[in-house]
Amino acid sequence: MDYTILGQKIRKERLRLHLTQEKLAEEVCLSPAYIGQIERGERGLTIENLVLLANRFTVTVDYLLSDSLVVSDESNLSLWLQLMDGRSAKERNLAVNLVNALFLSLDKEKPIE
Repeated sequence: MDYTILGQKIRKERLRLHLTQEKLAEEVCLSPAYIGQIERGERGLTIENLVLLANRFTVTVDYLLSDSLVVSDESNLSLWLQLMDGRSAKERNLAVNLVNALFLSLDKEKPIE
């Protein structure tokens, strides 16, 4: 988890709503110092506090976390296997063909070096 990126996104949402750290902290019953530490990436936050902030910003938790998760090849492979689990052979083949077509399209867009 990249807490710096998460903190930047929280700061961006706070500023979008024209809130000071003090006002946000008051509204979600957290301390202004804690809000500042979160925004600077110095502290993580509990799920409960993440949900409090997401609700106040009227965004989803996954939106706040979307750029801060570090994804490895292993986690991508695990996700792929979860997506394929319980699918028919026809559905799995369709998924592979779609991904293949996507990669072919992306490769065509790459500039020649």
